[in-house]
Amino acid sequence: MATPYTPKNILITGAAGFIASHVCNRLIRNYPEYKIVVLDKLDYCSNLKNLNPSRESPNFKFIKGDIASADLVNFILMTESIDTIMHFAAQTHVDNSFGNSFEFTKNNIYGTHVLLEACKVTGQIRRFIHVSTDEVYGETDEDAVVGNHEASQLLPTNPYSATKAGAEMLVMAYGQSYGLPVITTRGNNVYGPNQFPEKMIPKFMLLAMNGKTLPIHGDGSNVRSYLYCEDVAEAFEVILHKGEVGHVYNIGTKKERRVIDVAREICKLFGLDPDTNIKFVENRPFNDQRYFLDDQKLKNLGWSEQTPWEEGLRRTMEWYVGNPDWWGDVSGALLPHPRMLTVPGIERKFDGPDINNSPSSFVANSPRVNGKLLQAPKSNSSLGEKPSLKFLIYGRTGWIGGLLGEICEKQGIPFEYGRGRLENRSSLLADIQNVKPTHVFNAAGVTGRPNVDWCETHKTETIRTNVAGTLTLADVCRERGLLMMNYATGCIFEYDDAHPLGSGIGFKEEDKPNFTGSFYSKTKAMVEELLQEYDNVCTMRIRMPISSDLSNPRNFITKISKYNKVVNIPNSMTILDELLPISVEMAKRNLKGIWNFTNPGAVSHNEILEMYKAYIDPSFEWVNFTLEEQAKVIVAPRSNNEMDGSKLKSEFPEILSIKESLIKYVFEPNKKTSK
Repeated sequence: MATPYTPKNILITGAAGFIASHVCNRLIRNYPEYKIVVLDKLDYCSNLKNLNPSRESPNFKFIKGDIASADLVNFILMTESIDTIMHFAAQTHVDNSFGNSFEFTKNNIYGTHVLLEACKVTGQIRRFIHVSTDEVYGETDEDAVVGNHEASQLLPTNPYSATKAGAEMLVMAYGQSYGLPVITTRGNNVYGPNQFPEKMIPKFMLLAMNGKTLPIHGDGSNVRSYLYCEDVAEAFEVILHKGEVGHVYNIGTKKERRVIDVAREICKLFGLDPDTNIKFVENRPFNDQRYFLDDQKLKNLGWSEQTPWEEGLRRTMEWYVGNPDWWGDVSGALLPHPRMLTVPGIERKFDGPDINNSPSSFVANSPRVNGKLLQAPKSNSSLGEKPSLKFLIYGRTGWIGGLLGEICEKQGIPFEYGRGRLENRSSLLADIQNVKPTHVFNAAGVTGRPNVDWCETHKTETIRTNVAGTLTLADVCRERGLLMMNYATGCIFEYDDAHPLGSGIGFKEEDKPNFTGSFYSKTKAMVEELLQEYDNVCTMRIRMPISSDLSNPRNFITKISKYNKVVNIPNSMTILDELLPISVEMAKRNLKGIWNFTNPGAVSHNEILEMYKAYIDPSFEWVNFTLEEQAKVIVAPRSNNEMDGSKLKSEFPEILSIKESLIKYVFEPNKKTSK
């Protein structure tokens, strides 16, 4: 057994997260002679409140910053005389890795590489403890009676575990090539207080607290092993002091449970009927059936699991019941397949006590050593209260852009309108640098003055904004790791043999545009196809937008109520009063891809005008004419279609049908008759 190791100055990365916060608080509590420095960028699943037990300790210091910043990491190692690193910082949620795997590579592999290189350069590190996962072993055979031991082959099966395995290879290489004193841990699932509810147990706890159903991937037969967080913190305490350099240690338990059984036990804790409060949902692209570890090596160091499952689950339940708002709005994380926080750039807001004035706090861009202010190199963040959301909106003078700003004001979401022109890349970069948004909304575009016929004689201007400008904004956002919420159009389809008029068969998101009657629609279809090459764009197809403001000339009802004649044909339409707030929620969930952004169903022009007459003006009369007659008085043909709204309805079941929404959001608020 190795000689017991005694550290002096420990750097813990990612310690505002779940497991690392318990480790940090334990070391602060048990070893007042150790100096603990925490480095955390406060990503969505971190919370400074997790470190409240350590905040006032004189041997604790917090630094807000990214492990991927080589200059910052080198600076910390030197100025804090770090001799020990416990590296927890990582992207860890498997569901997110299927949709945003590059971010996992950046954090888990590149971030680890930066740390290792800094250790090599400074030459002062006596222990580097790298925290990995049992998932690097891949799936364990269902009938295996012996778990994976530390020398077992690594066979990761998902992007998350692949990046953790890749990071392990780098750690091992730096140990072999440069003699870095490395130790690696591979752990089973951990549960307990402070865990962000994208993970199964806290998610089920919060859902059960609110009487909601618990979603289970697949059939729930997958088997997992669970350790209580305090037992795991103790394991790291043992490994820190007794672990042998160059070795790997499994942190595990032989006690296994099926996912369905865990869900049932949580239902019973909250007095719910498992038969009616559990639902089975689509499985992950790949979901390992079982992870099973051999933990004898760690037991030989003197560690053993102390907390019985029932006791740990009870403690966890009591904590979540007592701290329901610990994380703020986590509605996106509680979805069956969380996608709300996979885009880089979103940071966790610290809504606890102000710690900027705490002597144990450290802001990366204003470091102090021995009471003296030093210049930190290339630090780009501070500990100030950055909002968890901030929107940059393009299209200030437009109808949708203006309404979007009003929604942000009502919801208390900080926002600014972009000043740059979409086709001017440098001005867009300047906007992003100045505003520092978490999301960018594009409500700018050319639709025509007063209608799309204008685009037929202004094709260059239309291309410049609708195509070149939109693509430039998407590219800049991708470069800066930002999600772009793009308001597009559904006027790129027309009824055809596969989608006949009146059939109720709508065009789906994956259908190819088939309407080329107007130049406006051509540009919109073109840019939509090109935007599919960008994985940071959410395209929302709006059709014939309607709002409760019947004085607005862009409002479809305002338009047709003033026409001498109207074509009577059913179409899909968008009620902005209902759906624009949903677009904000889509941003919060970081939804991507193409979405038919219309209320379910179709409504004809005559049906709308009949409502107008019933609710607004009983004396209103109108005359119909045919498409052929209409063609004689317009320059470009118009798109008529029904769109399939099932994808949006599935994500937001509360959305009303087009006719119900018209009555609730438009006609009832404007009612002038006695109806």
